Amino acid sequence: MDLFDEIAAKIKGKGKTIVFPEGADKRIVGAAIRLKNDGLVEPILLGTEEEIKTTARQNNLDSDGLRIIDPATYPKSDKQEMFDALLERRKGKNTPEQVKKMLEDVSYFGTMLVYMGKADGMVSGAVHSTGSTVRPALQIIKTKPNAHRISGAFLMKKGEQRYIFADCAINIELDAPTMAEVAVQSAETAKLFGIDPKVALLSFSTKGSAKGDMVTKVAEAVKKVHEMEPDLAADGEMQFDAAVVPEVAKLKAPDSKVAGHANVFIFPSLEAGNIGYKIAQRLGGFTAVGPILQGLNAPIADLSRGCSEDDAYKVAIITAAQAL
Repeated sequence: MDLFDEIAAKIKGKGKTIVFPEGADKRIVGAAIRLKNDGLVEPILLGTEEEIKTTARQNNLDSDGLRIIDPATYPKSDKQEMFDALLERRKGKNTPEQVKKMLEDVSYFGTMLVYMGKADGMVSGAVHSTGSTVRPALQIIKTKPNAHRISGAFLMKKGEQRYIFADCAINIELDAPTMAEVAVQSAETAKLFGIDPKVALLSFSTKGSAKGDMVTKVAEAVKKVHEMEPDLAADGEMQFDAAVVPEVAKLKAPDSKVAGHANVFIFPSLEAGNIGYKIAQRLGGFTAVGPILQGLNAPIADLSRGCSEDDAYKVAIITAAQAL
């Protein structure tokens, strides 16, 4: 069974609702119709009914039965409830006037639907920047109790091969505690895709083969991972070849239970992670699905602005699975 067929089977019939703030975008309309027709999620599209139905008609899509919410005509009582909830959530940080303005932004409106339990998750980013998606999530949904940061992981898929790469989207600089958190979060994400996590914390050094602050940081992160999750198979610092090639692992890290068999890769910086996943995607022929935001109290997904309809469809499936 294909990976997404496996995940789809888990969410089918569970009635999970996913809100799409960019409801009039043709990729989003197409993905939402597929999701509804396949019985996987109940999509909520934000925008005017006229715009969304026009987009569907222009692309020969049947939008009948789609749930559409126009924030401008949202019922007065529901809008007041949302305003009161956001004002309380942002108590001491935003004025009533600022909160009113925030709710005119579809990203904030959609995030509030999730916060208030009127949607199980949100998928955005096809039109908006990462900041426009992540900022409301951090201000309203916030991080899980034991998390200090969120991070962005990619599922890298090619045939039967499945890997997790992180952080490839959020944290520009990772110190040792942040890198450790990303490792633990990514191990949980791996399980979502049926991956038994073996986590390699990557560097240009393997087990002290090179020296420097960047190497020390990764070694410290490994220690923190073991403190946080003693039973998690995680090791480092480790070069990529030692992490994935058994013959190299025997030479460079013979005592490691992860080296040569890693399937979750934690990069020491955003530039390394972003470059790494794009090399695997463009030269290695892997499909990159994500970024999958990790560490939030409720699932919020950030699409790439270059995403396809199929990307939006798959990320919505993942987001619904995170909500189970």
